[in-house]
Amino acid sequence: MAIQKYEDMNSIELDIMKEIGSIGSGNAATALSSMLSTKVCMEIPQVSILGFNEAVHRMGNPEEVVAAILVEMSHDIHGIMLFILRADFADEILKQMFGNETEKLHQISQMGESALLEIGNIMVSSYVNALAQLANVDIQLSVPQMAVNMLGGILSLPMAAFGVESDKIMIIEGKFAMDGKEVSGDILLLPDVTSLNVLMKKMGME
Repeated sequence: MAIQKYEDMNSIELDIMKEIGSIGSGNAATALSSMLSTKVCMEIPQVSILGFNEAVHRMGNPEEVVAAILVEMSHDIHGIMLFILRADFADEILKQMFGNETEKLHQISQMGESALLEIGNIMVSSYVNALAQLANVDIQLSVPQMAVNMLGGILSLPMAAFGVESDKIMIIEGKFAMDGKEVSGDILLLPDVTSLNVLMKKMGME
């Protein structure tokens, strides 16, 4: 039976999305590791179906200022990719790229913003390329956009996009570690419900 809402997904379908998230996140971590010439790992991703308030509090403090790179997916798969960096992760990336100087996210320079945008774009592209190869689908990506805002404001984007389909969202989140040090960031894969059905069929679920 076709998925009508995120909460209709059964345990097998959730496991498939977890596998997709694991492969995509692994590729993203490898891309970041190559760019920064440092070891980057990701934990096994978690798949959750949550209401908006649950999702925000699951991710952290709604008032915490974060950087987010947003990319829209189109063609065979429609939806949103979000790469969310907390201050500690952004600091580590900028230290690796520019030395020991750190910047406050809400006061980030144009150079720092450009660097994070480039990193986020490459990681999201690596994730999506892995997904496209795994499921044998064609996914086109929009030009990436970056925003620095409170976490609650950033996560309102998927709810605005998918609220007509469900009062819940599905998040596939993965935590990072750089040189063995855990840093706070997530790559979120947020396909629409129609695309979920496409992915399930491509992955062998009728």
